Amino acid sequence: MLSGMERLNDCFAAGDRLLTVGEAAERLRTRLGPAVGRERVPLAEARGRILAEPLVSGLDVPGYDNAAVDGYAFAHGRAHYRIAGRAAAGRPFPHPLGPGEAVRILTGAPVPEGADTVAMQEDCELDGETVTVPAGLKAGANYRMAGENIRRGEAIFGAGQRLGPLQLGVAASLGETALDVFRPLRVALFSTGDELARPGEPLAPGQVYDSNRTMLRAFLEADGLAVTDLGILPDDAPSVKAALAGAAAGHDAVMTSAGISTGDEDHVAAAVPALHFWRLAVKPGRPLALGSIGNAAFVGLPGNPVAAAACLLMLVRPMLGLLGGAGWETPPSVLVPAGFAMKKKTGRREWLRVRLGEDGAARKAGPDGSALLRVMAEADGLLDVPEDVAAIAPGDRFPMLRL
Repeated sequence: MLSGMERLNDCFAAGDRLLTVGEAAERLRTRLGPAVGRERVPLAEARGRILAEPLVSGLDVPGYDNAAVDGYAFAHGRAHYRIAGRAAAGRPFPHPLGPGEAVRILTGAPVPEGADTVAMQEDCELDGETVTVPAGLKAGANYRMAGENIRRGEAIFGAGQRLGPLQLGVAASLGETALDVFRPLRVALFSTGDELARPGEPLAPGQVYDSNRTMLRAFLEADGLAVTDLGILPDDAPSVKAALAGAAAGHDAVMTSAGISTGDEDHVAAAVPALHFWRLAVKPGRPLALGSIGNAAFVGLPGNPVAAAACLLMLVRPMLGLLGGAGWETPPSVLVPAGFAMKKKTGRREWLRVRLGEDGAARKAGPDGSALLRVMAEADGLLDVPEDVAAIAPGDRFPMLRL
């Protein structure tokens, strides 16, 4: 895997042809790698972090043969056994069993030497100090072997694994107290445009409130990235260039929204030294730009909030994951039937905002405008309709990314 942005500058050029989403994802997936250093953190602080080294078990889990149920442990082959004692979790029976002996045993307790089977207590009959076990019980029943879950020396998780509660539970079961992880990717975040105002400020004529930074920051921080909110850049070329260069010097990635087209007040493109416009055959989200500023990655998202969110979720989030040390994390989706009919332009992928009905079918959540963020906020997911589809009919099935 290549390090950081090593081959970013040659991975987006496609001439005048629009790249498909699949082509774009494959170029990123195969050409980018970690751009961050490593550190060791306590297990309690590792949620959401990305492993930098494989997690290898130093012990068997479980560490001893134990009972899967409450009942009686014995050597298979008889019907009646004398009860020799009791074994509980943390309080094992102290000696090997003799011929014809059984022990009362509780779930998780070590199975004593000389026993190979456990019978459930509700299936057994007691008569004083004698237990009768059920006929037909197979040898080895309800018996958990040492190392059945994890073997000593086994690599449990590889480098690039994102650590959630379940992975941390496994690490704790191995006795780990700290893990080697990648440092969080540092992202500088800007919005651009004189038409934007911060929420809470009075709106001047022709202005709107900036929603993108709040939305994008929340998405990025949910992925464990370290985000620096650097505010709104004015429509002024020298200011934009200086701000982007300054941000790149102290961050692993710089992200903007809007200002990447060729209009009179679009100054972002000219401020990025190594920029390859990545024109995608997708709706919404065609004007997505990537490149580099010094050693930092650059991501120029569309200005319309729906397009910015869709591009981030479908492509930029996995890309930032790679730079942060993770593997390529394809957005999780479920296959759902369409509950509507629609004609579509071929050669272009579409991400449709949909809601699921009681019948499980996806229906459009509202109008398709890429500035209509409310429709996306009220949607259950994005229906991913591929390039070769010319029309959608009720019952046609497509992947849906849950929002």
